Amino acid sequence: MAPRIYARVGPTPVANPQLVVFNRCLAEELGLDPDVIEREAAAMLSGNQLPDDSNPIAMAYAGHQFGNFVPQLGDGRAILLGELKGRDGVLRDLQLKGAGLTPFSRDGDGRAALGPMLREYLVSEAMHALGIPTTRALAVVTTGEQVFREEVLPGAVLTRVPQAMYALGHSSTLPPGRPGRRA
Repeated sequence: MAPRIYARVGPTPVANPQLVVFNRCLAEELGLDPDVIEREAAAMLSGNQLPDDSNPIAMAYAGHQFGNFVPQLGDGRAILLGELKGRDGVLRDLQLKGAGLTPFSRDGDGRAALGPMLREYLVSEAMHALGIPTTRALAVVTTGEQVFREEVLPGAVLTRVPQAMYALGHSSTLPPGRPGRRA
């Protein structure tokens, strides 16, 4: 992966992670032992405890925002921990959304609120159940911290499991003519 499309950054530890929902079926599909993972899920899936082989990064991308092309956007609150090969042989990413500040956070706080993370969990799993290809959701963990939006809300981290976190905007961050860039 071209260094220009990511930044090495770890999750920001949270005060008191608590598991809210855990997708045991997805854990099994990923070749993980749900009983073992669920016991450690609050610490691991909040970002407080990283797997030994984790090499966390935040992805950069470019795209249109508010009608204008922006040459550098990026994951302002999502951190990619690494990849897992599932029992089906498919390589999937493991990403924490709401895991803290990244170099792409701009004016954001890098955190997420519980309600939207539960909504994303439910919608992604409902789409999967309907046979619509989508990013899957492994867990939602509360942080024991508050996030400030229009009102004060409980903080949370969502664990996303997509087949690939490469977005079309990633190639737009590379200069024209560079290897790996599609015209």
